[in-house]
Amino acid sequence: MVPTDGATYSVRLRDLQQRIDQLKEQIRRSHTRLSLLSDTILSSGAAGSRASIQFENKLSNLFQVTKALVVLDGAVQYNKSDRSGVLGDQKTIPIFNGSIPPGDHLVQVLVNLRGNGYGVFSYLRGYKFEVRSSHSFTAAEGKTSRLRVIAYEKGGATTPLEERPAVRYLERVVAGTTEPAPSGPGN
Repeated sequence: MVPTDGATYSVRLRDLQQRIDQLKEQIRRSHTRLSLLSDTILSSGAAGSRASIQFENKLSNLFQVTKALVVLDGAVQYNKSDRSGVLGDQKTIPIFNGSIPPGDHLVQVLVNLRGNGYGVFSYLRGYKFEVRSSHSFTAAEGKTSRLRVIAYEKGGATTPLEERPAVRYLERVVAGTTEPAPSGPGN
């Protein structure tokens, strides 16, 4: 290492101090811009948008939910696995209730099921099913999008068991973005 004399040390110290001062100034300007932006958003009265998503299990006792995964815009909102049957006993599961930016959004759902049979039909327990589904919706400024993700059985008694499990979506848009009051399952 080359020894540094006092003059070189002073120059380096001054350069370092100038760089620190420049960084402090950049941080101060960024903080000021962020404050102004925050004030503008809050004072403009922009209500934003809100989403309320719930999962509903409308499947018969032939199927037992063993896993439910719900993803909103690429972020996992709900992910539970359960082989004991407790997950399947829940008929309604709240998934998400919060603010979202106005615009297009995507909900992706994965539901794993196991056949559920007794006595002569106990062979159904060996059946495993996987239902994948997705739904796009648009959140409007100042409104709440209420989305019901419903696991159900399509077809009838003659429909093969492996073709019955499905997911459908019921969407309702309501005015306002305030937290909704609790209501019944038909909300």
